[in-house]
Amino acid sequence: MRRLTLSPRPDLRARATALGFAFAEIAGEPYWDETACYAFTAAEVDVLEDATEALEAMARAAVEQAVAGDRNALLGIPDGAWVLAKESWRRGEPSLYGRMDLRWDGSGPPKLLEYNADTPTALFEAAVVQWEWLECRAEAGGSPEDQFNAIHEALIEAWPRLGLPPRLHFACARGSAEDRGTVDYLRDTAMQAGLETGFLHMDEIGWDGRRFIDLDGRPIDAAFKLYPWDWLLAEEFGAHIAAAPTRWLEPAWRLIPASKGFLCLLWEMFPDHPNLLPAFPEPGRTGGPEIGKPLWGREGANIAAPGIETPGPYAGQPRIWQAYAELPCFDGRYPVLGSWVVGGRARGLGIREDRTPITRDTSRFVPHFFTPAMPAPAGDPTP
Repeated sequence: MRRLTLSPRPDLRARATALGFAFAEIAGEPYWDETACYAFTAAEVDVLEDATEALEAMARAAVEQAVAGDRNALLGIPDGAWVLAKESWRRGEPSLYGRMDLRWDGSGPPKLLEYNADTPTALFEAAVVQWEWLECRAEAGGSPEDQFNAIHEALIEAWPRLGLPPRLHFACARGSAEDRGTVDYLRDTAMQAGLETGFLHMDEIGWDGRRFIDLDGRPIDAAFKLYPWDWLLAEEFGAHIAAAPTRWLEPAWRLIPASKGFLCLLWEMFPDHPNLLPAFPEPGRTGGPEIGKPLWGREGANIAAPGIETPGPYAGQPRIWQAYAELPCFDGRYPVLGSWVVGGRARGLGIREDRTPITRDTSRFVPHFFTPAMPAPAGDPTP
């Protein structure tokens, strides 16, 4: 695993526009960054894929244990929401996608930092934008390169397996180009899979006394909402969810792995697993430096780590305490590896990096490639 310094393509902005990448810059600063990329070997990609698959299997087992043992107190899920999460799991409602954030420097086992199981973003840039970047590199010649990236194809293949009604609504809050871009991209993959779709903002979802409806008065039989379950259930809107027949993506049981308390449950069930970091609901139990994370915190807000205290809106929340494994530093940048799970399988990688060890909403997305393993020449003995 190496960080390579590059010269950005001169037509970068035009290419971003052509792709519909409306948030290549955020608040006047580059978000998509072509001044660097990360290079992996094929064997390193295998390590990341295997670790993600192992973590996903453990996560499913931990959700089952959480439901069977009513572990909502550890997770910080209120009773009313807990009933919805349990029923969703017991009905076997399938998940579309998620993103595991991993700490890895190319040596030893990758470590799970957290599981973005409810509303993960950085999807379009991982699935489409960095692939277009790789194709441009291929057109320019040079050594053969590949990318750990089957996200787009996996999403299209996953939609028909979810058992959804023919029409699917997509929704997000107003005001975020990143959220809207992610939703528009997912909607496009659904249409490519043959679904009829519509879009509306969260505040445009109506209630007719029996069911949720769109602006045209049509029933919302199924909806993908890029809006956190913990926010949704805390609003007046959420009071109708239990009574409504709407299918939601992600399903309500994704509240369970989305809670930072889930990291404690994983460590409790699989202590000393090489892909996990010790995590507890109380400080002082990991045996070394610790990082405190709010149960429902996002974007690196209100994090407490050695020498670091980040601001944010989650200061009043309970925290969990995880062993502090500082991100590796390459050329003054700290990368976190986002390993994408689609339909329960590891399907690709996206990398965000920051100037600090805490990945925040100002972090940049950088592409990656790997060098495929070359077959042995004909006649050579098989190793």
